[in-house]
Amino acid sequence: MKTEIVSSVHAVPVADWDRIARHAGVYLSHRWLAGEESDPTATASYALVRDSEGTLVAAAPLYFVYHEPNAYYDPVHLPPGTEKPRVIAGARRGYHNTPLTDPDLTADVDAHCLALLREAAREHAGRHRTTHWWPYLTESATRRLAPLYGAPPHRMEDDATIPLPGAGFDDYLASLPSKRRVAIRHERAAFEAAGLDLRHQRLGDVYEDAGRLLAALQESHGHGDDTDAMTSLLKRQAEAMGEQARVVAAYDGPLMTGFCLYYHQGSTTWLRAVGIAPERPAPFAYFALTYYAPIEDAYRHSTTALHCGMKAIEAKRLRGARVSGLYALHDTRTDDTRTDEGA
Repeated sequence: MKTEIVSSVHAVPVADWDRIARHAGVYLSHRWLAGEESDPTATASYALVRDSEGTLVAAAPLYFVYHEPNAYYDPVHLPPGTEKPRVIAGARRGYHNTPLTDPDLTADVDAHCLALLREAAREHAGRHRTTHWWPYLTESATRRLAPLYGAPPHRMEDDATIPLPGAGFDDYLASLPSKRRVAIRHERAAFEAAGLDLRHQRLGDVYEDAGRLLAALQESHGHGDDTDAMTSLLKRQAEAMGEQARVVAAYDGPLMTGFCLYYHQGSTTWLRAVGIAPERPAPFAYFALTYYAPIEDAYRHSTTALHCGMKAIEAKRLRGARVSGLYALHDTRTDDTRTDEGA
């Protein structure tokens, strides 16, 4: 095995990267990572592991963070006085993380590749006089990586995914208890009675309106007016993700009153952002736009799950979500230990 660090995901062909990332979700896809490279708050690098024939068999993004604007990516779980790691291994956004390895590897070779990724991340962090950590690891990723780290994993959040059985929304409803079916039908009917125009669009066509609503939601949670920041964020996602960045939006005449941004990736539809105009609420607009409309579109694209992430877990359980844990692992070593086959 040979390990190297490259400075851009563009150094790896899209097909090669996505071959090992196809099960990892949108936030570790080649396209998403390429878009994140323009974020000025961190410098991206990528640890690559290749076999003797030069085939990519494992990889991990590595972000040296100058400034973290998202408090959820601050390693506050560490004991007071502990120097915080400044290198993030894996996905830096999306609250969903895993190392990338070829799913066809044997268990022994997979474990060896994970050890090489750990060493590459350790050495990369050492060159920056810091350590590294993996935030928001899935349960399966945590089980695979935890033996390589001295500290036990720290549970950060719950993570919710709604299974989508069968071939349409009625099949989804049929998978729920009868009381929930009645409640969801009521919510959908009340929202439809409001007479709003529901449209499916490209984010690139509506990022300004969506940014306004997203900022309004942030402000309602006490974060101040971030309209310019939210608009810039959505514009960057639209430019990076193109047709893959889809929005379902509700309109009252020409005015967008709510939206949900999501991505179809692999067998899963990934919810990304939602905004509702607080001054013009429609009955159950949040649930209609965050869950029911994306579920309908997920069935149209033949995905089998809706990843709806962390927070508001009980509301997601009520809509059929299965809940798992998200964990953090951090490196306690600061020296520059190398493996015989490392970079």
